[in-house]
Amino acid sequence: MTKKPVENVVVLGLGAMGTALARAWLAAGHPVTVWNRTPARAAALAAEGARVADSAAEAVAGGGLVVACLLDDASVGTVLEEAALDGRDLVNLTTGTPAQARARAEWARERGARYLDGGIMAVPPMVGVPEAGGYVFYSGAPDVFERHRETLAVPVGTKYVGEDAGLAALHDVALLSAMYGMFAGAAHAFALIAKEDVDPVGFAPLLADWLVAMSASVHRTADQLRSGDYTTNVVSHLAMQVAGTTTLLETADQQGVSTELLTPYVELMRRRLAEGDGKEDLTGVVDLLSTR
Repeated sequence: MTKKPVENVVVLGLGAMGTALARAWLAAGHPVTVWNRTPARAAALAAEGARVADSAAEAVAGGGLVVACLLDDASVGTVLEEAALDGRDLVNLTTGTPAQARARAEWARERGARYLDGGIMAVPPMVGVPEAGGYVFYSGAPDVFERHRETLAVPVGTKYVGEDAGLAALHDVALLSAMYGMFAGAAHAFALIAKEDVDPVGFAPLLADWLVAMSASVHRTADQLRSGDYTTNVVSHLAMQVAGTTTLLETADQQGVSTELLTPYVELMRRRLAEGDGKEDLTGVVDLLSTR
């Protein structure tokens, strides 16, 4: 059986993430060409075997899978302005919005390139460490993803989410938005105990376990959104939960803690109760968030 040749990879952008990605491909035996606006950042990778290009155009001209991991969407256009992209496969791992990803896919198509957009669900220390559980959402040309699936899976795992180039960014932002909601709740919880004789280190496992236990509710929410019936398998109905919010807000006031992280969600719950069925779940809040 003929062994598949190791693919050349071009990495544009050597911030912490770009450097980690390039290092993982090098460690796996891939020939890697790197470019960075500040050349000094390439020195360590050059010592590990990477070829350093003097320009992004030169890096692309050398052939291989082109991976951009730059500051922002505008940087992608600027960096690749002089590069000959015709016939190239471009993977854009630069953080951006779904609309930017769709526009960048069209931009690439006009230049003769095949395009994949990616949303990285990992931090640099997770790259090259399979047990860390990091992965990248990919969307765009399915044939491009299949062609490079093995190479893309070297640094972290891969999850292809659809042909629409904006879907990777959408998944990325959706998960990050949920993460910050969790951070907000945790911050409020720590603020409540801060002035009391409660050890935050001892409290942390209780908080973490509780958040993990409550995370299972996302599956019920998803099922209800799909069916359109928000009264199925309800554990604690909306009316009861709204009644309980008074205690939450009063406790915060008594502890001298601002409710600014909690109040917006409480107000949505109360609005949904006023407009809907008190026997439903909290899922109806999702409907209220749509602005058009």
